[in-house]
Amino acid sequence: MDEISVSDPVRNIADLVRRAARRNGTGRALIFRDTVLSWAELDSRVDQAAAILRGLGLAEGERLAIALPNGLDFPVAYLGALRAGLVVLPVNPGYTGRELAHVLGDSGAAAVIAGPGVLAEIERIRSELPALVQLLAPTALDEAVTPGGPVTTECGGEDLALLIYTSGTSGRPKGAMLSHRAVLANLEQCSRIEPWVLNPDDVVLLVLPLFHVYGLNPGLGQVLWEGCTAVLAERFDPVSTLGLIARHKVTNVPGAPPMYVAWSLLPDFAESFGHVRVAICGADQLPTDTQERLRAATGRYVFEGYGLTETAPVLTSTLMSDEPKPGSIGRPIPGVELRLIDVVSGADVMARLDDLAEEHDEDDEDDTADPGEIVVRGANLFSGYWPDGRDGPDADGWWRTGDVAYADEDGDLFLVDRIRELILVSGFNVYPREVEDVLVTHPGIVEAAVIGAPHPYTGETVKAYVVTAPGVQLTAEDVIAHCERALARFKCPTTVEFAAALPHSATGKVSKGRLRMAARRGLDPSGV
Repeated sequence: MDEISVSDPVRNIADLVRRAARRNGTGRALIFRDTVLSWAELDSRVDQAAAILRGLGLAEGERLAIALPNGLDFPVAYLGALRAGLVVLPVNPGYTGRELAHVLGDSGAAAVIAGPGVLAEIERIRSELPALVQLLAPTALDEAVTPGGPVTTECGGEDLALLIYTSGTSGRPKGAMLSHRAVLANLEQCSRIEPWVLNPDDVVLLVLPLFHVYGLNPGLGQVLWEGCTAVLAERFDPVSTLGLIARHKVTNVPGAPPMYVAWSLLPDFAESFGHVRVAICGADQLPTDTQERLRAATGRYVFEGYGLTETAPVLTSTLMSDEPKPGSIGRPIPGVELRLIDVVSGADVMARLDDLAEEHDEDDEDDTADPGEIVVRGANLFSGYWPDGRDGPDADGWWRTGDVAYADEDGDLFLVDRIRELILVSGFNVYPREVEDVLVTHPGIVEAAVIGAPHPYTGETVKAYVVTAPGVQLTAEDVIAHCERALARFKCPTTVEFAAALPHSATGKVSKGRLRMAARRGLDPSGV
């Protein structure tokens, strides 16, 4: 799929800004604090940023890392880089030097745009990054420059647009390669949900971090697609963001469970949400009691969905269901094909749904398809993992997500488990192996294992099991402080349990299943 046809075909994500400027140049595009950019002004700034980046000698296809918080600088840098034909590498500005060294080194990033703290950290490790030639503050894109007319590039379609580091089954994060085709396809797919999620008159709150695929595409990307208005918030604070929703008469809110949990507990929540037409929750499951509070206060559902970085990211939504059900991730969005297959045999377990409908009887309490791994196909799928496209869609376009779900008789999907041992903290991926590798660098720790534990606010939190060397006395605070020196805060354990030994499988691996059982039952892990 080389083009997205919606009256003004586009091949490059940055073309969406040009399209919106042609259609409604004076309309509000981005609002941040006291600054309002029209679509024409945004388009001009993107041209300027693209011209400056080209002037630095960066070649089309080179990787540009952007490590910035939400604000006007991020979208200008992002869209300017794409218009210049570069590949954008979104980076969490909270990363430590160790984490930065991995994503910048593995990707071969040629340039970085970041704030002073991140730039100082990169300077410290720069000897480890031979491909890195440019370190830029966001103000570098504000310099006066005459682009000489609109900047254009031939890059688009199947060309790589984004390289986003995300979950692997083990070890360090790996780069998912998202083409312009994949990103634009997911925007077009979401735009076909009826009733429309967005229209040009809507006002969208963008507090989800733009360096995360959820904030970047279902958030900013959908605003670009529709040419509506975005209100940017640098970080999530329940009171101030609720104030933004009320002040700007926000109509659409893409969010994550911790945001809705916090908002639902504020006394002026219902009044502030008075203009909100569509509220969406992703990244993890919204607690049922929070959903009930929200519905009681506003009379509306918060619609939930499911997706992955590798799918740009949206795959399913309860917007597609007849009525949202507690715990459901809904049904596939338009343009996404989805199957559930038996993890061992590969048989299609969703095919049983038709049989269930025919066989249904009032005494049957189990009108669901057996759980199976979610396998998907669509124009929104990634091109495999960096750098060689490994583990991407198969020859027929199908890709195995590694997530397990079941479908009820209506076709609504419910997540059961993850084949991967990924931990989701406020929707952010934490890879156990990465945390474990840091834990065992402590001279007093001889073995460690990490699992996810339920958390009422963040959905999951990191729990570490630690075996210390003989005679060593450590506290949980010591272990957490050790991790904080090498890991972003959301990856660090919040709970540490010391054990004489950890359970192992027959092959010598730590048995995470037995650890989880010990955690659920409150048992000593050395005895399970």
